[in-house]
Amino acid sequence: MNVICDNCNKKIKIPDEKIPKGKAFSISCPKCKNKISVKAKPAKTSAPEKKRRDSSVQAPPPSKPHTKRPTKEEESNGPPLNPFEFLEEGAKTAIVCEPSDEIAQKLKRILENMDYHVLIANNPRETLKQMRFHEFDMVIINELFGTRDPDMNHVLKFLSQLNMTSRRNMFVALISNRFRTADNMQAFNKSVNLIINPKDMDKFEQVLNRGITENENFYKVFKETYARIKGY
Repeated sequence: MNVICDNCNKKIKIPDEKIPKGKAFSISCPKCKNKISVKAKPAKTSAPEKKRRDSSVQAPPPSKPHTKRPTKEEESNGPPLNPFEFLEEGAKTAIVCEPSDEIAQKLKRILENMDYHVLIANNPRETLKQMRFHEFDMVIINELFGTRDPDMNHVLKFLSQLNMTSRRNMFVALISNRFRTADNMQAFNKSVNLIINPKDMDKFEQVLNRGITENENFYKVFKETYARIKGY
């Protein structure tokens, strides 16, 4: 390495092996004794080290396309199997929410005799899932379906929060030990169309038909007027 004194312009040669690598240093001029500051010389980078350094700043290789599998929760929130997929237009559908299999089957036979296509629900979660994707014409529900507290029935709460356009076209019959059959005040209080006490289960079809007729007569004028207005 050659250094020139900035005082007397003497050229000084310094052996490379005596030069500190990567550090600034100073020497005295042998002619005028002037102190000369020498800047650090960058340390040489070996080929393997340079290769490692270059590779460290390279962009990561593109990741392979990955399809995320849905979780069980995501799968459970998807559309349910549609048991009424191939029904003709205008067909009536019903869902039975009854904890007793024997009574549920009996209700199904009665409803099928009334020309309903019937689904028997196994639990409140399945019921709510079906109701979110399908509007039933008839709902038969026991107030103890999926709960020990009749005032904490999630299906009934869901039905009570439906918008009137959907709820008006749905007939809901509540099976309850606490109230008498056809108690209109309690039916109004529970946001259902009809109450049936299990003691009157042998008269279920008769009571249900009467309740449906009364409900149709109640809404007849409204529905006719609504249809005329909608047609304009």
